[in-house]
Amino acid sequence: MFYGEFEHTLDIKGRVIIPSKFREVLKKKRIGKFYITRGLDRCLFVFPEDEWKAQDKKFKQLPFTKQEARQFNRLYFSGAAEVCCDKQGRILLPPYLKEYAEIKDQVMIVGISDRFEIWALEKWKTYFQGSLDSFEQIAEKLIE
Repeated sequence: MFYGEFEHTLDIKGRVIIPSKFREVLKKKRIGKFYITRGLDRCLFVFPEDEWKAQDKKFKQLPFTKQEARQFNRLYFSGAAEVCCDKQGRILLPPYLKEYAEIKDQVMIVGISDRFEIWALEKWKTYFQGSLDSFEQIAEKLIE
């Protein structure tokens, strides 16, 4: 569904344009709203509404009696914001999410199949370079 890497700049109001390829997918699947929240590795996760509901259902099943489950759910869901594209295909990044992801003005939007991620550009470059060398070893461990 969402694939590729796209470099963009936030405007002065903190909005970022969603890549046209992603907007085409959203339009084709009649997805009007999606959810953005704190992701792992200090990026932001962006889910179409149906995928967000699947995440919600999955994480509701974590036992609230477990401290780690409570902690994860608090951080994950308290950071969530419902967003829609404006007529120019932009979304507003809430200030607390920009702060979490250390986003100033340049971002990399990365398609990860059922979601996309928004990274501070320099954080993405550092992450990518640090992960590239272990790509094959990770594949050997995960893919049979």
